[in-house]
Amino acid sequence: MNTFPKINLPRLEQSIAEMARFGIKSNGGCCRIALTDEDKQGRDRFVEWCTEAGCQVHVDAFGNIFAVRCGSDGDSGMVLTGSHLDTQPNGGKLDGVYGVLAGLEVIRTLNDHNIRTSRPIVVIDWTNEEGARFSPGLTGSSGFSGHIDIGAA
Repeated sequence: MNTFPKINLPRLEQSIAEMARFGIKSNGGCCRIALTDEDKQGRDRFVEWCTEAGCQVHVDAFGNIFAVRCGSDGDSGMVLTGSHLDTQPNGGKLDGVYGVLAGLEVIRTLNDHNIRTSRPIVVIDWTNEEGARFSPGLTGSSGFSGHIDIGAA
C-alpha cells in the first residue's frame, strides 16, 4: 500500500495569510483586483515562492503565471492545477488564492520528501479571472484555452 505525505498545513496557512496582506481590508476581506499594485505584489510574491521551490516560472501573453516543477519523463503530459490570485473588490482571503497556493503546497511537500514525479506539475495563476476590473472575466484561462486571441485581450 502506498502512503502519501501530508502537506505542511501551517506553511499553507502562513502563505495564505501573507498573500491576504496584499489588499487587506479592515473587515478581514481582501481587495486584490487584477493588475493593480496589490495584485502585482501578490503575483511577485507567488513567483518568489515558486522560484524558492525550484520551479521554472513562465508568463504567457495573457499574463498567466506558470510555475513548472519538472518531472523525470520529459515526454509525458503535464499535471496542471491552480486558480487565480485576483479577487473581487470585497473578496475573502481565500477567493481564488486557495487553489493557487494549495498547488504550490503540493510542490513544496513533494520537495520536502524528495519525491520525484514522472510528469511535470504546473501551478497556474490565471490573470483577470474575476473580471472586476477588465471585461470579460476569465481572460487568462480563456486566452490559454484559445477562446480569446491576444488581439482581443
